[in-house]
Amino acid sequence: MPNMNHHPDEKSYRVIGLMSGTSLDGLDIAGCSFTYHEGSWQYRIHCAETIGYNGLMKERLMLAHLTSALELATLNVDLGVLHGHLTKSFIEKNDFTPDFISSHGHTVFHQPEKKLTLQIGSPAHIASLCGKTVVADFRSQDLALGGQGAPLVPVGDKLLFSDYKYCLNLGGIANISIKDENNISAFDISLCNIPLNFLAQKLGKEYDAGGQIAASGKVLGALLEKLNSLSYFHKPIPKSLGREFFENEFLPLLSGQSENIADLMATVSEHIAMQIARTMNESSPILVTGGGAYNHHLISRVRSCTKSEVVIPNDQIVSFKEALIFAFLGVLRMRGEVNCLSQVTGAPHDHVSGAIY
Repeated sequence: MPNMNHHPDEKSYRVIGLMSGTSLDGLDIAGCSFTYHEGSWQYRIHCAETIGYNGLMKERLMLAHLTSALELATLNVDLGVLHGHLTKSFIEKNDFTPDFISSHGHTVFHQPEKKLTLQIGSPAHIASLCGKTVVADFRSQDLALGGQGAPLVPVGDKLLFSDYKYCLNLGGIANISIKDENNISAFDISLCNIPLNFLAQKLGKEYDAGGQIAASGKVLGALLEKLNSLSYFHKPIPKSLGREFFENEFLPLLSGQSENIADLMATVSEHIAMQIARTMNESSPILVTGGGAYNHHLISRVRSCTKSEVVIPNDQIVSFKEALIFAFLGVLRMRGEVNCLSQVTGAPHDHVSGAIY
């Protein structure tokens, strides 16, 4: 536990943030420090890496939503044990001793209309293996209150990345935070790497490096229109997406196509860029992070659709911004300060979210 003797304005924390994303590329681990000084937060990422899942774990996570209750409970423990071992060796290898660990877990279900969300990767096992306090389960309370349980990153965008009006994350799902004076709105724009990786895997590749396959395809006008017409894109905010949307609504449109994969990827990329452009009402710079920031084709389409300056920060921020922000959500939870913003999740009030193990 951090030492609480300083004046609160001079408080520093060393935290490890853990994030396992919907694109299944592995566990992001970031060793971060945060200092609260004269009313604002400074952060630093000291060390960070993504550790890929082996084939069996990746397959278990991919099928988690279809398994029995016992298999899912077992997977929760096995993933927690794996995250615990990976974090412990990360601590030793980098000689980075945290005050505590903050874990997002791996999302299996996210169904806000049922007030239901599930992130696995047992925090109790991480705490036990690392001998450190673990903060986790950041979404459940917001859903219980009637919010979407997402997005959670905006509080970090507001307090750590205040220089940018638009913060866009291109992960399995594309989401955005938009800051205006003291207001912030945020929501999931569309799917991003979930469908792009799914299509790349049809060609035997993990993902489309640099967007080269998509760049070689042509946009299919009729499919683009169908994707853009899905009801989600015309719903008001607050709103959020999960894997369920991909399987139930997005994938059937792709599966109905006999066209080649490159054309499907070009069309999905165009759809993502167009949906991003719809969220912009002016040409302020956009800070872009997440794996999609390395997809040159997608970024070029975003640039041409939005006319905004697209700012891609250093590799550490691109790859580990979410792990950094979940570490920060843990800091706010330990301080008993708001880390869940009602104006973005739709809950009735701001609140302090997260369970402590």
